[in-house]
Amino acid sequence: MRNISFVFKRIAKPMSVALVLLFAVSLLQAQDAKEGETIFRANCSSCHKVFGNFLGPELAGVNERRDEAWLLKWIHNAPAMIAAGDPIALELDAQYPNAMMTAFPQLSDDQIKSILAYVSSEEEKRAAGGSGGLAAGGSGAATDSSGDASNFMIIGLIAVIVLAFVVILVLNKVIRTLERVIASNRELIPQPVVTETSGRDYIGKFKRLAKNKKLVFFAVLMLVIFLASAGWKTLWNVGVHEGYQPVQPIKFSHQLHAGVNQIDCQYCHGGAYKSKNASIPSANVCMNCHRAVTGSDKYDGEISPEIAKIYRALDYNPETMEYGPNQRPIEWVRIHNLPDFAYFNHSQHVVVAGVECQTCHGPIETMAEVYQYSPLTMNWCVDCHRETEVKHEDNAYYDQLIAAHEQLKKGEKVTAAMLGGLECGKCHY
Repeated sequence: MRNISFVFKRIAKPMSVALVLLFAVSLLQAQDAKEGETIFRANCSSCHKVFGNFLGPELAGVNERRDEAWLLKWIHNAPAMIAAGDPIALELDAQYPNAMMTAFPQLSDDQIKSILAYVSSEEEKRAAGGSGGLAAGGSGAATDSSGDASNFMIIGLIAVIVLAFVVILVLNKVIRTLERVIASNRELIPQPVVTETSGRDYIGKFKRLAKNKKLVFFAVLMLVIFLASAGWKTLWNVGVHEGYQPVQPIKFSHQLHAGVNQIDCQYCHGGAYKSKNASIPSANVCMNCHRAVTGSDKYDGEISPEIAKIYRALDYNPETMEYGPNQRPIEWVRIHNLPDFAYFNHSQHVVVAGVECQTCHGPIETMAEVYQYSPLTMNWCVDCHRETEVKHEDNAYYDQLIAAHEQLKKGEKVTAAMLGGLECGKCHY
């Protein structure tokens, strides 16, 4: 037993170190490629694809075609390199005259290297899947590195199997030893004593408790209080749809658009600044981006199924970039729905009060699927009005009220129009 334990300890330590190093290296590479994918989708996918030309050249093989230092300078400030007369930059500008490379000074060197790591990972995936070679000069290197990685993984797998086999042998030895100890000392183990009256005693105790009038009264009282509280809470929440999350016809992700891509809320919901309703954007607003962004890099060259739903609604042909006559609206399911007797004006809160969208709608930039974050009850609105400080400095609305009050003090005529009486929302919902 001691020999097996000694051998196990000698083998386990180096095996554990090797597995930890293997896991750390693979995790670091995966994190770089994953971060690069996120940055690529947010900044590069509107003009570039990894495989195939788009508005700009394909990126497959770019790590072999260009030096890393040159790529860092090019991505940071391509227009400056063209103006400086860099020969490669001038050649690219001549090849793609209608697709000027955008400068990305906000990206760090590590972030750009993550993008390049993502491109390399996509090349390795395609090479491993046998769906086509890389750019000239890169296929052999990719094959060699893939083979080395495969051999290393096979060796690690064999080491894990051997380690598991050793552990099983040690555990079997321990189990057999324990079984012999238990068998030799069985008479020392106390046995449970079962009496014939134990069941009747339990029933008798229950009957005695049931005859205790004070205990029964207290139990009934607690039950009534619990049911009354549950009923009151249920009735109080009638019509409250906090957490409501219906299935939408298109899986639009606010996390991707407002969070990752940082698109301003008012770009789509323009009515929040100028009207009572925030408004649902038309599909044409979606097409401002999705004429170029099709998601094909994620779906092996095919258009994303969700973006394809927008194309079908507009009867849009992505190949000819033309709209057909059979257009139909997208039937979105409304989530935030106030009662008819409640009046809420988005522009008054957003423009006059300066309320952020997240105050009512919650962390919308983190929601892959939108749900009702706030209860939107009268008590919730009243509490907000009690706590929110009025910002009247440099606000035309309150300047107008102050001017009206000054006229009232002087005894001058003040009309309803001066106090906003001509706003459409005063009469029309």
